[in-house]
Amino acid sequence: MSRKRKSISRRRFVGDVAAGLTFTIVPANVLGGRRAGRLAPSDKLNIACIGVGGMGANDVRGVGKTENIYALCDVDDRQAAGSVAAFPLAKRFKDFRVMLDKEGKNIDAVTVSTPDHTHTVAGMMAMKLGKHTRIQKPLARTLWEVKQLEDAARKYKVQTQMGNQGHAEEGTRLMREWVEAGAIGTVREIQLWTNRPIWPQAIERPLDEFYTPSWIDWDLWLGPAPERPYHPAYAPFKWRGWWDFGTGALGDIACHSMDASFWALDLGYPSRIEAESTKLYSETAPACSRITYSFPAKGNRPAVTVVWRDGSLYPPRPKEITDPAAWPFDTSGQLWIGDSGKLSARAEISAHRRCLRRVDRRVQGWQAGGIEYPRALGAAHRDGAARQSGGAHGAADRRESADGGRAHSRRAGGVREAQVQGRMVILSYPSLRTISPCMYFYSPICINPKPVRSWCWRIRAGSIRPPSSPGCARPMARASSALPPMWGRAQAS
Repeated sequence: MSRKRKSISRRRFVGDVAAGLTFTIVPANVLGGRRAGRLAPSDKLNIACIGVGGMGANDVRGVGKTENIYALCDVDDRQAAGSVAAFPLAKRFKDFRVMLDKEGKNIDAVTVSTPDHTHTVAGMMAMKLGKHTRIQKPLARTLWEVKQLEDAARKYKVQTQMGNQGHAEEGTRLMREWVEAGAIGTVREIQLWTNRPIWPQAIERPLDEFYTPSWIDWDLWLGPAPERPYHPAYAPFKWRGWWDFGTGALGDIACHSMDASFWALDLGYPSRIEAESTKLYSETAPACSRITYSFPAKGNRPAVTVVWRDGSLYPPRPKEITDPAAWPFDTSGQLWIGDSGKLSARAEISAHRRCLRRVDRRVQGWQAGGIEYPRALGAAHRDGAARQSGGAHGAADRRESADGGRAHSRRAGGVREAQVQGRMVILSYPSLRTISPCMYFYSPICINPKPVRSWCWRIRAGSIRPPSSPGCARPMARASSALPPMWGRAQAS
């Protein structure tokens, strides 16, 4: 008598086998992986990267050294090509909303390295999903966006970081240690400068027409910005000078050069801002500007004046430097002036002690003997990943303040707010007479010998409300304070 064979489906077979197996993860330290400088796959964070070309490609490579690049998202196929080739196993998306919606449960942390105008909508969506978030500098485009991100970080209790590689290096910590230990006496003035812009700005909107390249999704690139046709004057690199997309030279470099002073001197909000610039344009930043911030005395610290220059305007050469060819020593830099000496450094303070130049020979070779601040891992990407995973280096960085990684977010927000306030003063000139008596007009002056308009804005303590003038820190188009705006058609590949 023949016995009838019972068929078993593949789904049932896999389920039965899985039920009878025990899956064990052996910790890396058991196999010696930690001592060998390697992490077991189970110990790595799954990172989703939004914006993976240009500076975004550096961020992907940086975090990919220790973590798992789980997903890559970019609206520009050409810009993304390098990162896609470097991490071929990563899932590929064009729309970050689709990526976070579909893969959110598999993602531990998110990096945002897009043009400035999409920092907030991408970062906000990531934090709402409970993802630790790293946003490239500048943190956001307007004061309103900065406050939304700060509030979201507190509300959703996630670890956050603004991409400022200089702050993760030793140089910034040395600067604070030396200043606090009295290497140059009491600091009362800081001079900052840059050769930016190195992209076109101080221009009107182009009127000629171009076909949108097949490799870029222009609707997704615009994101929350007002709609306009594609033009190579905006993408992939030239967007920084356009107010709808970027924040000019101030937003590009001041995040680096202002960082040490805000951290070491606890500057807080300025009480007065005086701005000077070349000819103003409605949609782009001026060719060059000089902005003077007056920070009131705070605690035992006296009042501090911080002067920002861009467009290759440089501060006077210190008398201690006798060789005219030696000044400025870098295209972007900072000079700290104390009662008994001076310190100078590049705008983005690097890891090496050589980056700090003791202008006054009396402090050359000087060693700090006071508080020593914990060193980070040496790269902002690894430092951020350690903070998110709760590692030893992340814990060291958290000891800067009692409430951990969010302290970095608050300081980043403060630096960014100061930059936007400076921009607001510049842009407020057309409505000068409508916001009196907060605004005062100064006589035109000449610098090198370009005509320059000069005016200042007295800021009421604790107030960051922008004037109601065109182009000044307006909220994102088609956006709300709670939800990222929905635009275009969601696409994924």
